[in-house]
Formats: sequence, C-alpha cells, structure tokens
Amino acid sequence: MAKKKDLKELLLELMHDKDRIRNIGIVAHIDHGKTTMSDSLVAAAGMLSETVAGEARWLDSDEEEQKRGITINSGSVSMVHDMGEDSFLINLIDTPGHVDFGGEVTRAMRAVDGAVVLVDAVEGAMPQTETVLRQALRERVKPVLFVNKVDRLIKELQLTPEEMSKRFSRIIAKVNKLIERYAPDEYKQKWQVSVQSGTVGFGSAVHKWAINMDTMKSTGIGFKQILDYYASGNIDELREKAPLHVTILDMVIKYLPSPKEAQAYRVARIWRGELESKEGKAMLACDEDGPLMAVITKIVNDPHAGEIANARIFSGTIRGGQEVALVGARSMERVQQVAFYKGPFRIQIDKMTAGNIVAIVGLKSAKAGETVAYSLDAEPFEEIKHIFEPVVTKALEPENPKDLPKLVEVLVKMSKEDPTFKVEINQETGEILMSGMGELHLEIKEKFITRDWKLAVKSSPPIVVYRETVAGRGGPYEGKSPNKHNKLYISVEPLSQEVLDRINSGDIPEGVLRKGKDDRVRQEFIKAGFSKDEAKRVVAVKGTNIFYDGTRGIVHLNEIIESVLQGFYDVMEKGPVAFEKCHGLKVILEDAKLHEDSIHRGPAQIIPAVRDGLKGAFAQAGPVLLEPIQTVQIDAPMEYMGAVTGLVQGRRGKVLDVLQEESDHVSVVADLPVAEMFGFTGDLRSATNGMGHWSLKDSRFEPLPRELQDGVILSIRKRKGMKEEIFGQ
Repeated sequence: MAKKKDLKELLLELMHDKDRIRNIGIVAHIDHGKTTMSDSLVAAAGMLSETVAGEARWLDSDEEEQKRGITINSGSVSMVHDMGEDSFLINLIDTPGHVDFGGEVTRAMRAVDGAVVLVDAVEGAMPQTETVLRQALRERVKPVLFVNKVDRLIKELQLTPEEMSKRFSRIIAKVNKLIERYAPDEYKQKWQVSVQSGTVGFGSAVHKWAINMDTMKSTGIGFKQILDYYASGNIDELREKAPLHVTILDMVIKYLPSPKEAQAYRVARIWRGELESKEGKAMLACDEDGPLMAVITKIVNDPHAGEIANARIFSGTIRGGQEVALVGARSMERVQQVAFYKGPFRIQIDKMTAGNIVAIVGLKSAKAGETVAYSLDAEPFEEIKHIFEPVVTKALEPENPKDLPKLVEVLVKMSKEDPTFKVEINQETGEILMSGMGELHLEIKEKFITRDWKLAVKSSPPIVVYRETVAGRGGPYEGKSPNKHNKLYISVEPLSQEVLDRINSGDIPEGVLRKGKDDRVRQEFIKAGFSKDEAKRVVAVKGTNIFYDGTRGIVHLNEIIESVLQGFYDVMEKGPVAFEKCHGLKVILEDAKLHEDSIHRGPAQIIPAVRDGLKGAFAQAGPVLLEPIQTVQIDAPMEYMGAVTGLVQGRRGKVLDVLQEESDHVSVVADLPVAEMFGFTGDLRSATNGMGHWSLKDSRFEPLPRELQDGVILSIRKRKGMKEEIFGQ
C-alpha cells in the first residue's frame, strides 16, 4: 500500500498547479464564529484533534486572544482538501472581527482572492459585516456567504422551517445589498450570492455541520431533516452526513477563484504599472517563471527567527538564499528562509511560487505593504489603505528614562507590523504619541509592550485626532524664498466631494502622478468631473489632498517640483492651525517667478516659499477644524431605548434611525463625536444593565461646532508647545 503523502509533500506538488490553489479569508462581525469555524477546518485537515476543534482557538495563539476570547491578529494556515479525484491547496487566513483590529482584515484582503463571509443567524448582518465586505470588495476579493449558528434558531428561538427561511432570506438580501453597494461596477450583479447557485451555506460551526444547495442535493438533507436531528438529539449523525469542512471547502473550490483567475482582474486594481510590461503580463498570468512581484501583508515578530514577513506572490518564485529588492525601502536583501504556515507553526521549504502565500525570514527592512520584487526599479503595489483612519492618540513614556531608546525601537517595530498603529516622536519635546483605531487597539498595544518587551510604560488619557481644512477659496498668496529670489503663488480651496469619495474608496491612490503614465488614475479624476486638461495637471495626491499645477510656461518648474511637493507634503502632514493633518484640499500652484541660477533655487529656498504661500492662502480661505465622527449602531432590549437615546444626546450625538426587526430588541443608529466616546462602552453597559452593545458602522470628519473651535484649537496648540496665536495674529 502506497504511503500517504504528508502536507509538505502535497504542498510542494500543488503549489505549481494554479488552478488547484485557493487563497481565502474568513471574515465576519465580532463573535459570529470565524475562529470556531477555522478550528473545524484545520481539524478536518488533520492538524488539530476533532474533539477540541471549536474550543482550542488554534489560530488565536496569542495569550491575550485566548484570555479575551477575541481574534486580534490574523492567523494563517495552508491545508489540502480533496474534492472528487482532485486535491486542492487552500491557504486560509482567519481575520479579527473587532473594529479596532480591522487593519488586519484590510491587509489580509490583499493576500487572498476569495472570502467566506460569516453571519450569525440570530444577529444577522451587523455593522462589522458591512465593513469587512467593503474591505474585501475594495480589493476585488469575491465573497461567498455562510450563515452560522443555525443551532441557536432551532434550540433557543425554536423557529419553524418557514420562519427560518424568512430570516435567511432577509440575511441574504442584506448581504447582496452590501455587495451591490461596494463591489466594482462589473461585479455588482455577478458576485451576488444565492441559495440556488450554491454560494450560500447554512450550518453550525460549533456543532461542525453545514449544508448548501450542492450538499442538499447529494445528501437529501434539508431544514426539515435538520430539525428532526436536533429533536432526536442525533447531532453526531448530522455531522457525519453533512460535515462542515466538506460543505465549506467544496464551496470555496467551486465558487471562489483560483489565483490565476483572480489575478487577471485584481492586478489592475492593486498595481499602477503598465499591464503590457513584462511584470504586468507575468502577474496577469500568475506566471511563476516571470519576474518576482510580491507584496508583504503582515509582519510577525518571532522570538527565535526575528521578523517574519508574510507575503502574497503575484509572479515569479521566492527561494531561500535569493537576493530580492524591497522597493519602498530602496534595499536589496537576502532571503534566509522560505516557509508556509501550519497554524502557529512554520514548515520550511526551498521555494514558493506565484499564486501562493508565503512566510519569509531575513528581510530586515520589510514592513506591511512593502513590494518585494526582482529589481529596485520595479513599479510598487498600491498602498494597502484601511477604510478608517486612526482617530485616538495617547502620549507614552517609559517609567525608567533609560528605557527610552528601547521603547522607540519597539514602537517602530510595532508600527511596521501594523500600519494602522501610528507612532510619532516629537524631536523638540521628546514626546512619543501612539495613534490607533480605538481605545482597545491602544490598550492591547500597551499590553504587548509590557508583556513581550518587558518595558514598564506610562500613558496619558486618550487624545482625539483632528483634521484641518478650509471653508472657501484663498489666494493666490505669494510665498517668498528666504533669499527673496523666488516667488511662488499658491491658492487653496476645498476638494470636490466626488474626488474625495474616489480617494476614500481607493480608486484614486496616494502618490505622485507621472507625466505620460498613470492614465488609469487620471481617468478617475475625469469621472469625478475634471476635464481632460485638468486631470493632466494633477501632480500628486497626499492623504485626501491633491496638488494641482495651474501654471503655464514656467521654464525651471520641472527642476524644482520635488522641493515644491516636499513643501506641500509638510503642510498636509502638519496643518497651519494646530499641526493636525489637512483634509480634502486642492492646493494650486498658480504662478512662479524663479531665479535663473539653480544654486539660488535649491530645496532650502523653495520648500519654505511653498510652506509660506500655502499657509497664507489657508488663512485667507477661512480655516476650519474637523473632528472625527463615528456612525454607530447600538443594540439593546426595547425597554432601554430611552436610556440609549439619552446617552447619545448627552454626548453631542445625533440619533439617525431606530430599527426594530424583532419586537423585544431595538437598534439605534447614531452619529457620535469621537471626543465624546471615551468610556461609552461602560456607560452603555450601566444604562442597559449589561444588555446593550455597540458597533462602528462608519467614520468620517466633520466641522467642529463653531462655538467649540477656538477652545479646542487653543488646547491642541498648548499641548503641542505651539504659540497661542494662529498665523502670527
């Protein structure tokens, strides 16, 4: 009898067969059962005992995850699933559901081609279901739907098959509505999920059974039979006849794309290079013999191996010992080891090919979002941009001043691992600021600093991050260089909402737009209302702001443009009002009078001139401070509706909608300023006797009420050690 091949042997065979690879993410709202389901899938692949699957939380290997019962870090595993006569390689990433760790979901979506969206049958599609779907569809990741916790409908709510059917129809309709809202135009209909097409499954991850249309046809098991199994207490037989892993992984293989199929439409969305170039063609074809093009989606710190970069390879092959280019870091570095993940463990191999997810040891300059390529001249991948921005900040300091250098080093490492965790060190004051997605995000980071790096730290109460913009148009304002030989005339005005929406959706990426190139990006400006000539004049996008060249016939402009852009970047990062980032601005260079001699128009002359011109135009345009507003959904029993609305209104909040799908429960949708949300979770629990909870639906910046502007600006300027008067007034 032939020896059964182990996982490593199978992976080494299957990695070359692009049609038999699936890269998938498991995504859902918090507590909808992702990690329990992932446990069951890896148990079926023989990596975990069936008896502890669902309780082991195998991919939640961090002790903080185990203690809190939530996923904080995305976990990867490669496994083999047999369907019919064929074996398939499935690279699975289990992602967090808590909104504060949504950056992990965003980065995982760059690595995968398909997503299994879990929805709790009792709770239905929740706000974070919407967020994770948005993140997936933005990266052109195709979804299928799994309605989990059907056992609760049977045992707790005791619904009839007809009532269950109605509830499922509502969930499917809501998910399809979200797909229609967020999918690219060509996939709004094509990617709709339905029971008939087999792209919707139902089941119980905790009881390890699942069905979809295919398994209903092959086993004859429908909802009537499932009710009978539960009534007789014969769940084991149901699990044997309709095992969860078979239904889910067969769904993945049949209805989610292979890397070869997915890259044909994904590459144009995540890479700005020329599709007809050698690397463009290689990526579109998922060619393992083409030039190496890969993107790092996660950095893991291993106490023994150091920093490990998880990457998705789009073309070419990565080998141990090979020298590769880290395009963003402008560094050539040697790969020490190549491995794949078996949950918390890594299995070393000689090489990994295009279409796969790989762990790489040895890339010292690696960070999440970095492009790994065959050459430093390769066109990098688009930045991996999270839907929400970090809006909560804390000041941090070591308890022992001697630990300061080590703390800085640790924070730099942590920000490489998680780009939604921002670290800023004020060189003048020595103050260290860390910004994150919410209170829990920063609390966990602080715990990691103390636990993993053995550093005792003190932190300030949370501080809110604001943004600066203008009310109207200002300028042209003359900015003079320190030597008075160069004059730049700059205007500033609010950016149109259409352009802002396209920047926020990722259709218009950050970066410099090169002449004769980036036609796909310029096309997005045209769609947003720019003329063809106006689109050609956009020079750069920084955050949610653009730099526009309105000049004509300025002889030396090309020679100074880098310095001009540096001045623009400086002010966009630290606005003139409160050193907060600028938001939604169109900065226009109207004219320039430049010295003939290049020695008199170097960076030291041009950058200050741009800053001064921009600040002057800003003052004329009417500065406005924007505060972060979160749209939240608060779920509570009906009897607490008054307490919930009172809580919202007591924090400068605004109730937008009250939804009541069930007679005894209510969902309040409200806008709340982030500045008023500290301690909100505790107050909500108190007001609802622990029965209320809230979820983030959306986040944006809006003007701070006029009566609060001056006080908030003054307090920020004092905190940052700035002069109290703005613009020298």
